[in-house]
Amino acid sequence: MLSNEKLNRINELANKSKEEGLNKAEKAEQKELRQEYLKNVRSSFKNQLKGMTVVDPEGNDVTPEKVKKMQQNEKKN
Repeated sequence: MLSNEKLNRINELANKSKEEGLNKAEKAEQKELRQEYLKNVRSSFKNQLKGMTVVDPEGNDVTPEKVKKMQQNEKKN
C-alpha cells in the first residue's frame, strides 16, 4: 500500500497540473509516483484473483484456467 504522503503528493501534482502546469522535475516525479501506484493496484488485484473461486448456479467450479494456474503457482511458492 502506498503511504498517505505519496497519495497526497499525487493529488497535489494532479491539481497543480490542472491549475498552472508542471515543470520537468514535477512531471518526472508524477510519472514515477503514478507507476508505483499502478504497480500497487495491480498487485492487490492479482492477490484478490488468487483467492477467487467461480461457481455456477448448479454448484460446479467454473474458475477460469488462467486463475487456477495462478493459484497453483502461488501454492508452489
